[in-house]
Amino acid sequence: MALVQREIERAGIATVGISIVRAYTEKVKPPRSIYLHWPFGHPLGEPFNRNQQRAVLIRAFEALYSIKTPGEIRDIPYKWRRESYEDEKLDLC
Repeated sequence: MALVQREIERAGIATVGISIVRAYTEKVKPPRSIYLHWPFGHPLGEPFNRNQQRAVLIRAFEALYSIKTPGEIRDIPYKWRRESYEDEKLDLC
């Protein structure tokens, strides 16, 4: 995915990746990423858990606007199936 991200960025479009395998992301060095320590195959969260998936997308959009260092990986501290995501808000300031 990092190669695709770099090509899109080369065209002038900012990208952000969502990673669940930090070691792999560190090796391929995408332009910017968020990392969640979640089960493989579920980067956005549990199936049908809209609040959880929305919260991940909010953190991804915030990272898209706020990460200024190429290759930065931002750790998102959400826990799998143990949190409420009802109060998540998008803050791009």
